[in-house]
Amino acid sequence: MCVPGAPRRTIRSIAAHIHNTRCMWIKSIGGVAVPQTVDAGSVKPRELTRALERSNEGIVELIRLGAERGGTIPAAAWQNFPTDLVHFLNYFVAHEAHHRGQLCMLARQLGHRLPAAVTAGLWQWKKRSRE
Repeated sequence: MCVPGAPRRTIRSIAAHIHNTRCMWIKSIGGVAVPQTVDAGSVKPRELTRALERSNEGIVELIRLGAERGGTIPAAAWQNFPTDLVHFLNYFVAHEAHHRGQLCMLARQLGHRLPAAVTAGLWQWKKRSRE
């Protein structure tokens, strides 16, 4: 489905952007396996779901790498934040929260009511931490 007012932007392209951005950072920072990027215009929903799971694991591995290195990640060739884990995590939380907010808003605007487990679940941090 197209984003109202942005005919080239779709829900799929936003989700693919999240995955591809993770892949770009994983590749730039190095030290862990880099997942394959996806084509935002042609990736199938199941493929995108699996890709997001792989890039999520890549980010988790970068966090582990940073923890093993005393709280810093290797510097990327181009990086707009310091290499400590606090800044690294804040960057990704902000980026992904922005796009997750877009996705929730678009679902609502397009008449797709998301289940409470999704919308309220975004804020259940204790529960998410146990997962």
